Amino acid sequence: MDALFGGSFDPVHLGHLVAAETAAEALGTRVRLMPAREQPFKQAAHAATAAQRAEMLALAVAGNPRLAVEPIELELPAPSYTVRTLRALQAREPGNRFTLLLGADAARDLPAWFEVEALPSLAEVVVFGRPGSPVPDLRLIREAIEVPAVDISATLVRRRVAEGRSIRYLVPDAVREYIVAHGLYR
Repeated sequence: MDALFGGSFDPVHLGHLVAAETAAEALGTRVRLMPAREQPFKQAAHAATAAQRAEMLALAVAGNPRLAVEPIELELPAPSYTVRTLRALQAREPGNRFTLLLGADAARDLPAWFEVEALPSLAEVVVFGRPGSPVPDLRLIREAIEVPAVDISATLVRRRVAEGRSIRYLVPDAVREYIVAHGLYR
């Protein structure tokens, strides 16, 4: 059983990686980070392409056997609906049961998700809780995992790059170098 952690990852930052590592340890499983091709709740275009976001994720998790990149959503039609992704993964990996990892903020939107009623038959839902972002009380949530609070957002990283400010220690060095080399977020 693998856990799936989806998101824009535009760009991946240390907050994402701390949450993924914490979940891998708590659940005793590998975590696949899944960049969304196009998220239905985020209508604004991604600043980096889906391929670039997947490449940055691969750089960020390199050398960590607990973490991997799952690019399946990049092959599926947009927008990226979780139930469609889970069905595609089940078709590709019959018999594998998945755990879906969500931040508390994303979990609050669960009732509005596309075909949310199908979710329990496709995956267990585990939510990241952290101080200041409580886990909602929803029947779809199997478990909550407390993760260390790391106050970094992709919005902050993009803004700092656009302002010509340092993002050292906010993203892995390899991701920072990729952003510079590809002129992203300027």
